[in-house]
Amino acid sequence: MEKLNILVLDDDKLAQKVMAASLSAHNVEIAGDLKTALKKLDSCKYDIGFFDLLLGPEDDYSGLKAIPRAVEKGVYAVVVSGSDSDEMIDRAYALGAGDFYAKGNEEANVADILRKFLRNRKAAGARNIFTSAFITGDPETKAAATEALKYATAELPILILGPSGTGKTSLAKILHEHSGREGAFVSINCSAYTEDLLEAELFGHKKGAFTGAHEARKGRLLEAHKGTLFLDEIGTMSQNMQMKLLKAIEERTFYPLGSEKPEHSEFRIISATLEDPQALIAQGKMRFDLFQRIHGFTICLKPLTRRKGDIMPLVNHFTRGARRLSFNAEALTLMEAYPWPGNVRELKKLVDLLSSGAGGRVDAETLGKHLKGQARQAAAPDGDGLYAYALDKGLEAALDRVASGLISRSLRENGGKKTRTMADLKISTRFFYSVMGKSKGE
Repeated sequence: MEKLNILVLDDDKLAQKVMAASLSAHNVEIAGDLKTALKKLDSCKYDIGFFDLLLGPEDDYSGLKAIPRAVEKGVYAVVVSGSDSDEMIDRAYALGAGDFYAKGNEEANVADILRKFLRNRKAAGARNIFTSAFITGDPETKAAATEALKYATAELPILILGPSGTGKTSLAKILHEHSGREGAFVSINCSAYTEDLLEAELFGHKKGAFTGAHEARKGRLLEAHKGTLFLDEIGTMSQNMQMKLLKAIEERTFYPLGSEKPEHSEFRIISATLEDPQALIAQGKMRFDLFQRIHGFTICLKPLTRRKGDIMPLVNHFTRGARRLSFNAEALTLMEAYPWPGNVRELKKLVDLLSSGAGGRVDAETLGKHLKGQARQAAAPDGDGLYAYALDKGLEAALDRVASGLISRSLRENGGKKTRTMADLKISTRFFYSVMGKSKGE
């Protein structure tokens, strides 16, 4: 474990010895009164401060005064006090304390605090993920991912919602990497297996457990011991499998197929689905008790069509360290007009295709050939889907969506030429920019 610089403020000699013993693996300094503590905070650099509040029989909770000074110096302030009334707890947190513990269980509490501190410090170093691992400049997406990172070090389960191809798996990997967990990141796409095969994949099996089981195999739950189990498309899992998974989550034990001996695994759950969990529950496709177990924190990822500003940064990211591409103005217009039904995954596939081509400079004609197949499908939503959209967003929004789809298709077929598109569709410049402006703001 990394060595930390720690300050302990406590007037009780026995308490000082207990804290020193619990922190023996680190650089610890002791202060027996407030004046000494403040002097040390001003002259030395500490990572964590453990502060008692009542320093002497006649003291009026002077330890509280050390908290704001510590916070000002960038010290993580932890209160360990024999006085833990609701009023004191509230005052300590209001002054900037990061944690508050009652005295009496120092060994376990200190170990927990140190683990959490080191994990959180690692997570704090994740601020550059938006330019390296999870590319986005979209304020809402950055805010949602940043909030999710705050829970990376917790045991809390995380549920990631969003359309296919928006980066749910990438975000799950990032959350695991910043969790501080020593185990592996283990991923399984629940929609890729039948119920029987999914059970064998998750729980493992013994040799001869079923036809074709020629040797024993460890399940994904066991592989994820002390790590993260990522369940992609969990909404496709059968009710029967949901019940078995729920039992494994609650008890942390399970039986491999064909075995009478239980296995134990301390795994953290991150799950993802492109469907609305509440709708799945209402339709009887998802158990409410399983939902309660997997949605400790929920993050929703927006489709790429609502993150148009991310298109070129993503293109640059996909070509980093490889062949770079250049897009002319008409091609860029076409890129922004395209609805990207496959989201970031589709953009990555397109970039790989273009990078493998003969020319590095991409014009609208070349781009249109690759996008044309998806264009017609995206430009003409089916009646049921459009009706559902109208019920959800309103008739005006649905009409705007149809107009946007038709204009986007015409733009693609005209190589991104706006004037020709407006002439073909017999629309005004004002109407064109009004509709396209609305589609960008969705």
